[in-house]
Amino acid sequence: MKISHISRDNFPEIVEIYLQGISTQIATFQNEAPSWEEWDKSHLSSCRLVALLEGKICGWAAISPVSSRCVYSGVAEVSIYIGQEHRGKGIGKALLQELIHQSEKEGIWTLQSSIFSENLPSIKLHESCGFRMVGYREKIGLKNGIWKDNVLMERRSNKIGIE
Repeated sequence: MKISHISRDNFPEIVEIYLQGISTQIATFQNEAPSWEEWDKSHLSSCRLVALLEGKICGWAAISPVSSRCVYSGVAEVSIYIGQEHRGKGIGKALLQELIHQSEKEGIWTLQSSIFSENLPSIKLHESCGFRMVGYREKIGLKNGIWKDNVLMERRSNKIGIE
């Protein structure tokens, strides 16, 4: 497996994997994939990664700012999606570990993730990479008419923002 940076040319494959996540009903509140312009605007220009197996994208990870306020400049939200046929094979862990590494190089001191409470594989993945549960948000939003609970997880860097 190779990890590389996302480019606009990768976007059709990224969207396909995102749509697979949407179809699970436990990966995102979204029901439609964004356009490249929407996706590009909402994610930081750095820390956009794809996992490749035999030249084919099998997963992706990126981060978004949580706030425009300067005091939160080192805090970002994680998005990670693995293609349906590649789940449970360690690809997510490799991507998330590299995302952590890249984010620290970019000065990010806290990564956070909001995960549907029933998405146990994602919760376990984040825990395996040093994230901890910091909260539980009951009925935080509706997904197709069903109230969903979120687990809020975060990872605080032990290298960045420690002074």
